[in-house]
Order: sequence, then C-alpha cells, then structure tokens
Amino acid sequence: MGLWGNSINVKVPSFPDDIAMALIEEELGQPWQNIYSELSTSPIAAASLGQVYKGRLKENGDLVAVKVQRPFVLETVTIDLFIIRKLGLALRKFPQVVIPRTYTKYTSRRVLTTEWIDGEKLSQSTESDVGELVNVGVICYLKQLLDTGFFHADPHPGNLIRTPDGKLAILDFGLVTKLTDDQKYGMIEAISHLIHRDYPAIVKDFVKLGFIPDGVNLEPILPVLAKVFDQALEGGGAKNINFQELASDLAQITFDYPFRIPPYFALIIRAIGVLEGIALVGNSDFAIVDEAYPYIAQRLLTDESPRLRNALRYTIYGKSGVFDAERFIDVMQAFENFITAAKSGGGESLNGEMAELGVLTSQSQFLLPGFQSAIPQSQQPLQTRAALAFLLSDRGNFFREFLLDEIVKGIDALTREQLVRIISPLGFQNAAPVFSMVPTIGPFKTTALIPTITEEDEVILNNVQKVVEFLTAGSSLSRTSGQVLNVPQIIQDLLPVLPGISAKVLPEIVSRLSSRVLARLIRDSFL
Repeated sequence: MGLWGNSINVKVPSFPDDIAMALIEEELGQPWQNIYSELSTSPIAAASLGQVYKGRLKENGDLVAVKVQRPFVLETVTIDLFIIRKLGLALRKFPQVVIPRTYTKYTSRRVLTTEWIDGEKLSQSTESDVGELVNVGVICYLKQLLDTGFFHADPHPGNLIRTPDGKLAILDFGLVTKLTDDQKYGMIEAISHLIHRDYPAIVKDFVKLGFIPDGVNLEPILPVLAKVFDQALEGGGAKNINFQELASDLAQITFDYPFRIPPYFALIIRAIGVLEGIALVGNSDFAIVDEAYPYIAQRLLTDESPRLRNALRYTIYGKSGVFDAERFIDVMQAFENFITAAKSGGGESLNGEMAELGVLTSQSQFLLPGFQSAIPQSQQPLQTRAALAFLLSDRGNFFREFLLDEIVKGIDALTREQLVRIISPLGFQNAAPVFSMVPTIGPFKTTALIPTITEEDEVILNNVQKVVEFLTAGSSLSRTSGQVLNVPQIIQDLLPVLPGISAKVLPEIVSRLSSRVLARLIRDSFL
C-alpha cells in the first residue's frame, strides 16, 4: 500500500482536479505533462490542507507523491522547507528510519513533490518486528524533542509506515514544532525530579515549562500534582508510567487550578500517545518512559550543558545529596542499552570512542609519566562492559570528576577495612583500653590511631561493592559471586589502561584522600 494513501485522511472531500492541475502549472511554471510522465486522474487521498496525487517523474522515472495545497489556505500554515530539510537530515542518522526525499526542483509554496514510499501502517502491521520499530520511533522522537528541537508534531498512525524491508518511514512534515533549549532541558530536569518523586521541584519545573503562570501560589497545586504522580508511579515507578493516562489526569487539573497544557506540549502528548497506543496493542507491558530512559541516560552522561550536568548529579545523588549506588547502576545500565541499540542499528550510528566502548587497550607501560610500574602489565586488550570503558574514556571525564569524592571515600573506607581485617586476628580489635593507657601528647588522643569502621563507612563499602560488581560483571575483571572484593587485583588489571587519565586523576585523588584522612585524624584526636 502506498504511503500517502495511509497518511492522509481519505474522508476529507477533495477539491476539483482541474483546480489542482492549474495550481501545479502555476506554481511550477509549466504544464504538469512536462514534468510528470504519469499523474493519477484523481487524488489518492485528501486532507484539510491539501490532496495527494501519485505520479512518475519524466526525467528519471521515479515514483513520486505530489501534494497540492487547497486554494485559499493561508500561507502561514504552509510547509517550511528549511525546517523539513533540517529535521530530515537529523532523522537520517537513524539507519532504520526512512524520510521521503523532497524533489526541490518540483516543489513550491503550494506544491510538494516527494519520493513515493510503499508500506503498511505500523499500527496495522502483523510483522514480528513492529515492537522494535516502535522503540526506534520512540528514540527518533526523543532525538527531535530533546536534541534537534525540531519536532514532527503529527505522527498519527497513517504517518508511521513499516516499509517492505522492515524500516520505519515517517511521513508528512506539514506540522512541525520548534522547541527552545529551556523547554528541552526543562523536560529532562522534570524526568530526573520525577524519578526521585521530588514533587516541589516538579511544580517549579512546570512553571519553567509554561504549565503554571509565573507568580501563582504553588502551595494549593502541589498536593494535587503529588497525588496525580503518586498514582502514575504505582506499580513500578517512573519507568512504568502510562503516558496517556498521566496526560489525561493532568488535563483534569486545568478545570480547578491555574494550570494549563501549553500548545507545544499538547502536540508532544499527541505524538507520544500515538507511539504508546501502537505499542500497547502488541505489548500490554509497554512503558514509554522505560523505552525512553536509555536515550535520556545517554544525554545526561554525554551532554556538556550545565543544566543537564546538574540534572545528572541530581539523578545520582537525589534531594539528600547522598550517592545512590542503585541510581548510578540504573543510569549506566540504561546507557549500555542505548549503546547496544545504536550498534545494532536501532538508533544513531556510532563513531569514534563511542563505537569502541567495551574494549580497553593498553596505552603505555607507565602509570605516571617518567615512572615505570613495578607490576607486570598485560598488553592484551582488556574486555570490559561499556559502562566501565565510558568512565575511563575522555567522554566520561565529567562523570568521573564528580564521582571523585565517592572514589576517595571508597579508598579510605576500604583501606581501613583491610587494616581492621589484618589486626583483628592479632587481637587488636579491642585495643582501645591499651591505647588509652599510653601517655597523651597534649590534647592528642592516641586511640585515634586505631582503624575503625563507622556506619557511614559501612554504607560506603556497600556502595563500592555494588558499583565494582556492576562495572566488572561480564568482563575479564569479573569475580565469582560472594568472592571478597579484591581492589588491589582490580587496580592491577586496570593499570595498562589508566595512563591516559592518571596524570589528571591520581593527583586529585591523593590530594582529596590526604585531606579526608587528615581531617578525620584531627577530629578524632582533638575533639
């Protein structure tokens, strides 16, 4: 079935064909017979803005769709070819997405000639790959929403086509919306706040996004929104939200509170609702946020915008400002899912370092410039999971930087834990009474020399255990279940790939670790 027969509402009455032919001649400056060797005698389909004829170009024999604008339609609603080209170029980065080629030579303000694409509605296809194509569509629309800012705002089922070779064709760019950076970043910030159920922050996000006017008292709206989101988050958290139901609940608030759905977001709701609806037909467990999370994680980890970097920090640390190993693992797993999808052709093509994630190669025999390591180092490529490779790459520099404090805390706690393990068999675990008998030196408390493990240290050690197990799982660094964490061995295995970052990272780690140990020694000795 041809693309345009699906994508335009065939119930809309067509306008006379002689008027359409006259418009083609007027717009293109010559009789249609000089351009098209074939042109259907009647429209394949008609819509409120125009109607489509199936034709064949004389110059090369290409099958084309010729869309003719209705008479008296205001030019302000005609297609902006610049936007179409820009959005089309962005979408062509997705190997599984097809965008009809525009024949600019035979296109004007009121006549559009594009490539004719055969296929069937994605919503009606019974092929086994429909679910995969829906996921491709989700990532494709997220790319538009959160990256390019040019958004195809009319993805009704007729505009999403499965081609015979199993690709997703996106049609009819007659309705395109442009999003601002504030809107793009605001949506990602709202998602990070939603993950932590930080409803006061979400209400403020809604002000930034235009849902709530500036200056409105937010206190009456907060409990109402909190109730809506609590209901939406039941049964699996943010990843299992039903977007259409959430949008419906938010719309109800507009009747009783100074809360409105901005026009741009109404289009987003419609677009995402279409994708969600198609997916739910074949998979009742489909969750739009769950499918979107890998792309969002990738943006958080790689975008250099200060707002998104703050959003990443918040996602990992939350309202309390305490490192959450589970959130860290969640983000990194989602990022790995994005890399896997991209490498398999389900998303953007990868190049450079991103394409090599998962394999670390030896860079040098020296951990620090000018100092040869005394530890034997293998020069064979080290097989790792993509998350660890990313953290050790240049792309992971920012994430690594703001994790330095956690690295320092982990080294400090692990060192003292190892000391406790060493002295315990020697009977020093109860050495406090002995040290208390040693003469004091001024206000210095000799008991401060005894290594101890606090409740905070236990939390840190637990986090370290979880993170290391995650980062080394499925690689040559992995350990068997229940095996004691062997940090020195892991560090030795990583030495060949560390030189590229050691000159920058190690001095900072040493500095922060020294400050932490000294601060604790002073606190325990004199306070």
